[in-house]
Amino acid sequence: MNKDILTSLRPALVMTILFAILLGLAYPLALTGIGQLVFPSQANGSLIQQDGRFVGSALIGQGFSSDRYFSSRPSAAGGGYDGLASSGSNLGPTSQALIARVKADRDALTRANPGRPIPVDLVTASGSGLDPDISPDAAYYQVDRIARVRSMDVGRVKSLVDQTIERPLFGILGEPRVNVLEINRRLDRIGASKTE
Repeated sequence: MNKDILTSLRPALVMTILFAILLGLAYPLALTGIGQLVFPSQANGSLIQQDGRFVGSALIGQGFSSDRYFSSRPSAAGGGYDGLASSGSNLGPTSQALIARVKADRDALTRANPGRPIPVDLVTASGSGLDPDISPDAAYYQVDRIARVRSMDVGRVKSLVDQTIERPLFGILGEPRVNVLEINRRLDRIGASKTE
């Protein structure tokens, strides 16, 4: 009887160990290797380096609090732009906390640009809380503030927004968008070239 149980268990144990090695080690290592060979930047998080140090990722949003920079969407991830706590706020339209936060953001934006309609993505968080992009309307909304603070020509800042707009893939997939980290890096390069 014991011999029959061991004979029956052996194939099950062998298959469990075999599939654990195959699917738990070999497959992930093979995909990681292929990813590193074919898409090394994306496989490593699309990290962006500047002056030998990492300044962010093209795929993960981050907060910019200075008036010298384009602002990102609000973030509900942890304390804000926390990659370890990526999620929406899960607050519904009747939530007083959400209403208070949106009202505070709206009031601050209205003080900066009185009388102008506020693009919705400047007062609403994305589902992940880590969206790296804003709409072109949200970027254009901030042009006057940035031009004033940086003592730049408004037309030059608008031109920068025009150059930074990423179009939908194949003209139909996605929405036009502006990567906030990229446009802010370009702003800094313009500022550096003005002082040289």
